[in-house]
Amino acid sequence: MPPLYAVPVLLLAVPGLLALLDGAGSGRRAALLGLCWGWGHHIVGLYWISHALLTDPWRWGWLVPIAVPGLALPLAAYVAVAAVVAWRARPGWRRWLALAGAWVVMEWLRGLLFTGFPWNLMGSAWAFDALPIQGAAWFGVYGLSLATMLLAGLPWLGRRAMMGGALALLVLAGLGAARLAGTEPPPRPLSVMLVQGNIQQEAKWREDQRWPIFRRYLELTQQGAARAPSDRRLVAIWPETASPFLLPSDAAARDYAARTLPPGGILLAGSVRAEWGADGRLSHLFNSLSAVDAEGRLLGVYDKAHLVPFGEYMPLRGLIPIRIVQGGADFGAGPGPVAMEPGGLPPFSPLICYEVIFPGAIVPAQRPDWLLNITNDAWFGFSAGPYQHLAAARLRAVEEGLPLARAAQTGVSVVFDAHGRTVARLGLGERGTVVAPLPAPLPPTLFARVGNIGALSLAVLILLVAFFRGSPTKDRSNAGRGVA
Repeated sequence: MPPLYAVPVLLLAVPGLLALLDGAGSGRRAALLGLCWGWGHHIVGLYWISHALLTDPWRWGWLVPIAVPGLALPLAAYVAVAAVVAWRARPGWRRWLALAGAWVVMEWLRGLLFTGFPWNLMGSAWAFDALPIQGAAWFGVYGLSLATMLLAGLPWLGRRAMMGGALALLVLAGLGAARLAGTEPPPRPLSVMLVQGNIQQEAKWREDQRWPIFRRYLELTQQGAARAPSDRRLVAIWPETASPFLLPSDAAARDYAARTLPPGGILLAGSVRAEWGADGRLSHLFNSLSAVDAEGRLLGVYDKAHLVPFGEYMPLRGLIPIRIVQGGADFGAGPGPVAMEPGGLPPFSPLICYEVIFPGAIVPAQRPDWLLNITNDAWFGFSAGPYQHLAAARLRAVEEGLPLARAAQTGVSVVFDAHGRTVARLGLGERGTVVAPLPAPLPPTLFARVGNIGALSLAVLILLVAFFRGSPTKDRSNAGRGVA
């Protein structure tokens, strides 16, 4: 998984799991093997979550040895189910097909059930470059996961199967190259400026740091705007909760921000939004995106809809005596995907933090011209977490055929075109701004039209083939073999 992208490891790991299932002997044993395999897979892939707990070690440090193994265990249950399904198929190529098909179905369910957590999907292993992920435009990341599991299991089937896999990889690479070689539409007459303050999470909410943090973003915006091309309208983008002041209700803070913008410029800034009751007490908090023009007017607000459990709200709040937000209030959820056009900007779909990781659930009915992802990955320091989040954003751009601008508190901030190619980038731990023309959208991709149905249909078809009962004599003669 990102940032290592050690894809060849799968040529050992997946055949190893198939070999273990061959010797399982019972469904219970197969489930245990799948659970252990999946537990290790997710512990290694999610180790970075412990960095968030260490931003306040006196309060949350005791959870470090518990949190990642505890989260990885229910995620491993999905792998256990896929392992049992594969074990029930006959040995040989049927079991290979069954594992790949069941894996993808369970990945899809993992992204759907219990608010969903489609993180580190197997297809993400190819997001190191635009070329290998072009297939996502047709079948999405779940389609890439299906291809990955099929290809990774080929060494278990033998040498001829591996040769066929090498040929399949060449064909897929050729299709990706052909797609990238297509005519690229000219960019929009709009400059996108990503502002990356590189504010460490430990300092972010300290009262004595509110003005210094705000001033840093003001100065960076002003400096970047001075370097931006004057013949294009400018939209400045601040990351999730970048403003320590509540922009939707703080006219003075909006006025300061407006002074950094050129005439006609727009600021899209992450900021908490608050609502108060009739008694003057805080009633609701929202993780929001605010649009502010060069006169300081509030042009629109988007409230994050897909909240992070245990991060922005506490599930079973009445039973678990832990409060996420100081004062005891959880964040409220917004209405869902929307297309915003503040100040006449080309319509965009705002995605706050991990809303971008949900394939097929990021674009509203009115198709936008581009995607905007603001996030605060400062929680996870210099770990794999920010790179894994970045890979998910890149895949969404390819799936939908839409350019994506991403502003992250500590990085990585990036502009991807509609093919997932990097147009501009600020690395992890950098402070500064980067300006790039907004790439144009492509016509709706196959995935944009059918969503995850295509990959799921292929996975179900593969499962049907795996469990189809052919000639009994032929099945017995091929039992235990890799290739007939």
